[in-house]
Amino acid sequence: MNDSLFGSPRIGLGCMNLSHAYGTSVSKQAGIDAIHAALEMGYRHLDTATLYGKGANEELLSQALQGKRDSVFLASKCGMYIDPASGKKRIDGRPESIKVQCEHSLRRLNTDYIDLYYLHRLDPDTPIEESVAALAGLVQEGKIGAIGLSEISAATLARAQAVHPIKAVQSEYSLWTRNPEIAVLEACRQSGITLVAFSPVARGFLANGIHDVTTLESTDIRNHMPRFQSPYFEQNLRLLSEYHQIAQQCHITPAQLALAWLLAQGEHIVPIPGTRSVEHMQENLDAKDIVLDPAILKQLDQLINYHTVYGSRYNSAQQQEIDTEEFI
Repeated sequence: MNDSLFGSPRIGLGCMNLSHAYGTSVSKQAGIDAIHAALEMGYRHLDTATLYGKGANEELLSQALQGKRDSVFLASKCGMYIDPASGKKRIDGRPESIKVQCEHSLRRLNTDYIDLYYLHRLDPDTPIEESVAALAGLVQEGKIGAIGLSEISAATLARAQAVHPIKAVQSEYSLWTRNPEIAVLEACRQSGITLVAFSPVARGFLANGIHDVTTLESTDIRNHMPRFQSPYFEQNLRLLSEYHQIAQQCHITPAQLALAWLLAQGEHIVPIPGTRSVEHMQENLDAKDIVLDPAILKQLDQLINYHTVYGSRYNSAQQQEIDTEEFI
C-alpha cells in the first residue's frame, strides 16, 4: 500500500458520479479521459465502490489506470451492491459475502490489492465485529491495505477498532451536513483516523451547481432527498446570496469556499468531491492551498449549519441504511 499518497494532495476524487446516482452516466471514454486529466493535474486518491454502476465504476477505473495503478491510492467499498438476480440494492456484511465481493472488485479493478477497502454500510443483521474480522483477513492476505468504514457511528467505530485498526471513516460532511460533528469527527481525531468527507460541496448545492430541481434527470438521486424537494429547497436557496458574497470577498469560487471551510475543520479531514467536469476537478483541487481567515470561518458557521438548513439529508428509506448519529 502506498500510504503516503493518502494525504498528498489532501483532496481526493470521488468517482461515483461518472457511473452512478446523478443521472445518465458519462460514456466510458469520457470517464477515462476525465480520470486521466485528474491524474495529470495531481489527484492521487481515487474513491469507488462495488455499488457504483453495478461494478461499472470499478471497471472504468481499471481501464483508466492501465500502467498507472502504482501511482494512485485506490479506495473501494463492499457491503452494499446491486443483486444481479433481483436488481435491487442489498446491504450484506457477512464475512463470506465480503470475501466474495473483494474478489469481484479485484477482478473488475484488474489489480491484486486495494489500498483502502470500506464496509460501505453497517449490516444490521451482522455484528460489526464479524465484518471487520473478515476485512482483517483480507489485510493479512495482502488483498487490501487497510480497513475503512462508511456512515457509521462513534459507538460502532469503537467496536470495530477493538477487532482491527481502522484507517478511515467515510461520512457525508459539509457546511450543510454537520452530523460528524456530533461524535465521529472527534473520535477519529483521537484515534488518528482519517475522516474522508463525501459530498463536501453539498451534492453540488454549494458549488452553484443547481438552482432548479425540476431540471434534474429522473434517475438523479437528489430527487429523493428532502433538501432538494419543495418547500425545503426553496428555503435553502435563500442561504446562497450571502454565501456567494463571501466567496467573492475571498476571491474564490463557491465550491472552493466549501472545501476550504472543510479543510479548516481538522488536519485529519480529507474531502473527496466528485464531478464529471475536468474544469471543476481543477477548481476543487486548487482549494487545497486556500486558508480562510478565522472571521470568515465564523461567518460561514453562522450562515449555514444544522439550524439554518431545511430538510433532512436522506428520506426515510435511505435513513434506515445508515448508522450515523443524528441531531435530536
